[in-house]
Amino acid sequence: METCASDKIEALVLDVSFRNEENGFTVLQVRLDDGRRVAAVGVMPELAGGERVALTGEWSEHPQYGRQIRVTLCEAHAPTTLSGIERYLGSGLLRGVGPATARQIVERFGEDTLDILQYAPERLREISGIGAKRARRIAESFAEQHQMREAMVYLQGYGLSPALSMKIFKCYGARVQSVIRENPYRLVEDIPGVGFKTADRIAAALGIAPDAPERLRAGVCYALSEAMASGGHTYLPREVILWQAAKLLGAAEEAVQAALDALLLDQALIAREVDEHVAVYLPGAYRAETETARRLLGLMEALPYQSAPDLPERLTVWEQRTGITLNDGQRRAVRAAVTEGVTVVTGGPGTGKTTIIRCILSLLDEQDEVLLAAPTGRAAKRMTEATGREACTLHRLLEYGGEEGAFARNADNPIEADVLIVDEMSMVDIYLMRSLLCALPPCTRLILVGDADQLPSVGAGNVLRDILQSDAVPVVRLQEIYRQDAHSMIVLNAHRINQGEMPCLNSRGGDFFLERCDGAVRAAQTIAELVAARLPPFLGVDALRDIQVLSPMKKGECGVTALNRLLQERMNPRRAGVPERAWGETVFRVGDKVMQTRNDYQMRWRRSAAEWEEEGDGVFNGDMGIVLAIDEEEQTLTVRFDDERECTYEGAQLDDLELAYCVSVHKSQGSEFPAVVMPAVGGPPMLLTRNLFYTAVTRARRAVVLVGREAVVSQMVQNARTAKRYSALAEWLRNAP
Repeated sequence: METCASDKIEALVLDVSFRNEENGFTVLQVRLDDGRRVAAVGVMPELAGGERVALTGEWSEHPQYGRQIRVTLCEAHAPTTLSGIERYLGSGLLRGVGPATARQIVERFGEDTLDILQYAPERLREISGIGAKRARRIAESFAEQHQMREAMVYLQGYGLSPALSMKIFKCYGARVQSVIRENPYRLVEDIPGVGFKTADRIAAALGIAPDAPERLRAGVCYALSEAMASGGHTYLPREVILWQAAKLLGAAEEAVQAALDALLLDQALIAREVDEHVAVYLPGAYRAETETARRLLGLMEALPYQSAPDLPERLTVWEQRTGITLNDGQRRAVRAAVTEGVTVVTGGPGTGKTTIIRCILSLLDEQDEVLLAAPTGRAAKRMTEATGREACTLHRLLEYGGEEGAFARNADNPIEADVLIVDEMSMVDIYLMRSLLCALPPCTRLILVGDADQLPSVGAGNVLRDILQSDAVPVVRLQEIYRQDAHSMIVLNAHRINQGEMPCLNSRGGDFFLERCDGAVRAAQTIAELVAARLPPFLGVDALRDIQVLSPMKKGECGVTALNRLLQERMNPRRAGVPERAWGETVFRVGDKVMQTRNDYQMRWRRSAAEWEEEGDGVFNGDMGIVLAIDEEEQTLTVRFDDERECTYEGAQLDDLELAYCVSVHKSQGSEFPAVVMPAVGGPPMLLTRNLFYTAVTRARRAVVLVGREAVVSQMVQNARTAKRYSALAEWLRNAP
């Protein structure tokens, strides 16, 4: 799709081809003043045929629909001709007015029609068939349309995008201008996608002083919430939050300190002593962390140690039946799982964590209801394949409902299970952990399984590591490599990397390779060649489904963005007859590999088979799938995710979808792929870490291929730095709050 320069045009609306009421995405057919008919697409207020509009946007040439303008600003002008007014009123835009009534109104009031609707709607009762109730309904509908248009122009006047403007209007409605004038910083709290700098720009335009108390307070809260979102912290030390907020605000630390003290006094923030410093929390994060500690301790108290004198005999029977001999560490893990209220089993790849889960299932299934769960769809699918028992995502287990963040399963409606086993615990953040524990009855035995040496959760908290460090919960650490994996170079090299040793590369008959090349451009080209042509026949795998490119970084020639474009052009190039959907700087095509990048609790999905169909809400950060269909006329895109859910994306929902031929190592957590390809080129030391390298390698099942220089591999192995993550779950487990 070829894009041209920005332009501003005046046009007459001929027809509304499509409109999404939820997000305002609209496709119009308009006639320009020179008589040409073109399409206009973008987020716009409700419009009707016969209205005149001023549109600002960029021209593009659509391969199927021809010339169109992608609208960034839309200003609607009231129709001026009688035929235009009649067409507008009869378009269906106003409740209670159809074509026949529209004709009657225009015949009665003529050119004064719109003024009557706005200033004297009671006069509509002069028309036969319109009573007081119907007149009021028509007037209210006309006022709503007028308010939406005014709000869109008002918001876009501050440089906000149409999509964001529509989102703000949907939140505040007719109050939008008064809310923003009163406190523009409310936008940061209320509207996803509005950051402090955007609100600050609006505040400056409104004349709010740089040292205004509401600005300083908003800046402190934003600095704390941003630290949680980007750094995974649950709190910040007082001195750190003061420094970060002062930097953000460009204000003196004394003024910021006064704002922080006021927030603490109002209990908008919470301060507690942690590790010899003052920890400053957002209230929600404090409640999540302390309640997680209380509920974990409560589970252990409700189910104290229970002896199992017949366990050795039952284990022997299981070993004889399966032909598997457990090592000492695995036996300790099984014993803890069947005798303790809460148990954590941790270990690297090949140490037999899955074998333990299978053994526990066999032993406990005899008398207990055992459920299996994992944080992501891919991790749950792996758990199902490994155990032969259905596992589900934690969100599905907790029965996510309609409102954002709300689960049907909670303390008042707990999960019905005697035993719950959760895998991939390193991915679970503090909020999900709190929700899970709230939904467990006191008599449920909880078994947590994970690898603490992987990257921590994307969300706030350091749940698995904090539990391990607390010494308050029974823990079994598996260190012996299970004999079936003792010859896998992936497993052996993962352990070598974790211990700061160089991996063995390119051994004969091995599964761990380095494709040597210099320079990021050459490495990117080599990656594309490997994925699209060389590896599929060599490994006997499908290029799209079985090979995953992982990158430590977003930017650069070997970053996620550039590699996605390169791999898309190589594996799914533009072809005649293959539908496309352009959104921002991305062009999606049928057959593309994609990933959801944000939790969307309202997104509808459906899943069906020959004899059943299921529907629900919610797609989540990290869900991966394939573009199944694109409707170019309605501008929708349908994705089938790995767990067979199908979701249809419209308009601004596409902000949360990106290509996934290459994904970041963080985003790959909880997933496993037959083959992993990863660039080993230069980059920031904070990204090229041992921890990240280890996580990437442990995503592969059959082959790891590094592309770049051995010196960079060595650099990653030697770089033991880990980003500091402030969390205090370990403290609350040791000293119950």
